[in-house]
Amino acid sequence: MDWTLIISRAVEAGIGTEAVIYALAAIGLNVHFGYTGLLNFGQAAFLAVGAYAIAVTVSTFGLPFFLGVGIGLLLAVILALLLGIPTLRLRADYLAIVTIAAAEIVRLVVRAVALEGTFGGTDGLQGFSDSFYALNPYPAGQYELGSIIGFDHRTMWVLTVGWVLVAASCFVIYLLMKSPWGRVLKAIREDEDAVRSLGKNVFSYKMQSLVLGGVIGSLAGFIFALSRAAVQPDLFSTELTFYAYTVLILGGAARILGPVVGAALFWALLILITTGLEEAVGSGVITFLAVNQVGAIRFMLVGLGLMLLLIFRPQGIFGDKREIALDAR
Repeated sequence: MDWTLIISRAVEAGIGTEAVIYALAAIGLNVHFGYTGLLNFGQAAFLAVGAYAIAVTVSTFGLPFFLGVGIGLLLAVILALLLGIPTLRLRADYLAIVTIAAAEIVRLVVRAVALEGTFGGTDGLQGFSDSFYALNPYPAGQYELGSIIGFDHRTMWVLTVGWVLVAASCFVIYLLMKSPWGRVLKAIREDEDAVRSLGKNVFSYKMQSLVLGGVIGSLAGFIFALSRAAVQPDLFSTELTFYAYTVLILGGAARILGPVVGAALFWALLILITTGLEEAVGSGVITFLAVNQVGAIRFMLVGLGLMLLLIFRPQGIFGDKREIALDAR
């Protein structure tokens, strides 16, 4: 078995584009779920809005790239308002139902045959990232980070922008949660009736939280689209949201760096298991598996690990049990 290959791929995954995407998605969910107690099961919709805003603006209409970024942020705000206005005055589970349905509606709209001229149908869109990569300060070539990992110049540019966005998002959330506004959000999570009795507009604070987390989710959508230089509707399924929740719970809800550590660990462990099994099967160390069975086995092992995590440490690595206890009224 090639242990160097196994370790290098795991480390690359832990700091790679997937880790960036899911860190941003989970930071947005952390604002919703960790700090405010909102059960948003439609974070994939915010990623889709961000990704398709860039793709449609540039590929379909031939408009500037940065206009697409602005449109994506604006659409994320509008989507949060549309989701929140009819549900945030109701019990927590109503928001969960609406958001999971909204994510599917967004996915089905962008893959609709009738709108294929705009959104590209099931094939999606491409050819919208040239303006972004034209800003790349890295000369063409391979960049080695340490002795075992490396990325090409395009990936380095995406990672640079992505990790800057992650750092900026964490810093903004840190400042907000140390402010009176953040303390009100935490109080709403604990007992919104008590907050309402003190004269605070609970609905307004919940809406602001939903908008902020959705905007951060749209940033993840930007990186998602740019890292692939293409978008396809089925990439934004409900599975994406569940992965983001896994990342959040793994790192610890209501912790600034919880989503970041969770994303890095999740993808590093997933690729470590995948590459390790492939190497073990290919070298004959494991003889009762075929290479095409590794994909299913890795998710079984990851699922087992997450079950054990939730049994023995449900608060995650940095979390507190009280942070994930919701009283759905």
